[in-house]
Amino acid sequence: MDENGIIIRNKARLVAQGFNQEEGIDCEENFAPVARLESIRMLLAFACFKGFVLYQMDVKSAFLNDFINEEVYVEQPPGFQSFNFPNHVFRLKKTLYGLKQALRAWYERLSKFLLKKGFKMGKIETTLFIKIKENDMLLVQIYVDHIIFGATNVSLCEEFSKCMHREFEMSMMGELKFFLGLQIKQLKEGTFINQAKYITDLLKRFNMEEAKTMKTPMSSSIKLDMDEKGLWYPKGDNFELIGYSDADFASCKVERKSTSGICHFLGHSLVSWHSKKQNSVALFMAEAEYIAADLCCAQILWMKQKISDFNMIFEHVPIKCDNTSAINISKNPVQHSRTKHIEIRHHFLDYAQKGDITLEFVSTKDQLADIFTKPLSEEQFVDIGRQLGVISL
Repeated sequence: MDENGIIIRNKARLVAQGFNQEEGIDCEENFAPVARLESIRMLLAFACFKGFVLYQMDVKSAFLNDFINEEVYVEQPPGFQSFNFPNHVFRLKKTLYGLKQALRAWYERLSKFLLKKGFKMGKIETTLFIKIKENDMLLVQIYVDHIIFGATNVSLCEEFSKCMHREFEMSMMGELKFFLGLQIKQLKEGTFINQAKYITDLLKRFNMEEAKTMKTPMSSSIKLDMDEKGLWYPKGDNFELIGYSDADFASCKVERKSTSGICHFLGHSLVSWHSKKQNSVALFMAEAEYIAADLCCAQILWMKQKISDFNMIFEHVPIKCDNTSAINISKNPVQHSRTKHIEIRHHFLDYAQKGDITLEFVSTKDQLADIFTKPLSEEQFVDIGRQLGVISL
């Protein structure tokens, strides 16, 4: 199906009954890495910043290209039995769809091929492959049999496409428009991302297409319209990494736990966000804010290493926090009676003393993570949404 849910081709596959496999007998390792959704958004933001177009291609019947290491036997499929040997079974030389190790075998097959062609694997994201040629860079992000690629020089994309077609049977799909539920429009002014189809499918699934609007942060007099809202990644010369962290103290009426809200920008592009109830009960507001800032810090450390694969280094990454007590605790982590009970795993903010992360104060009205912690008034909701890059196109 395409991004609009329209069937464009039909498929038929021979699928093995992998649920009958037993570990240690006919399968060993079956884990294979996949890209995180934040990685896809970061790649989109980087492509927008550098001004190049991302393309996508699929490998046809990808799992049938992989060699299998284990000894695996399958029954003869109905309608394809041998008349001479009706009681025999097949021994597999290559993987089939349905086998537990099929995904890992395909990843190993593709990664070895790319490494042989001069690519380097990402330091953090092992599904990202980079090739540097003089002053140009080619980036290839794989997600199972889906491949996203783009380069600062179009000739590198053409060379990569030909290389893949020589090795595998490919379906070239052109510019990146639909990926993992994300509908993507790459324009001259920037990149627009939304999930209109996903939301529509959810409404259909739960028979809510004709449902009346309920209370929202919007005014009760305003009706929801049919605009496709999504994230806007504007083109520009700013690509600095910045984080926002906030917490709503004891907002859960049952467990009295607080809610953490964080978000991260690359330039003006929102690439990562998080809203989650905290695991422990905070005894005071500064503790809840400290735990939220710790979560923001952990994500920034991962993003810094991820972005280093793009040949970009960030020295001092700011985290915007609206609680001065939490900022002071991060700068002076003294174990006194008010803070000694905070769990060790929340002390990621020791990196603030090393200079990798800097906690900076921001007023509550400018705290963009506020939207991820509690309901807001219509005016606040619209204003923060605009600053996050949520628009209608």
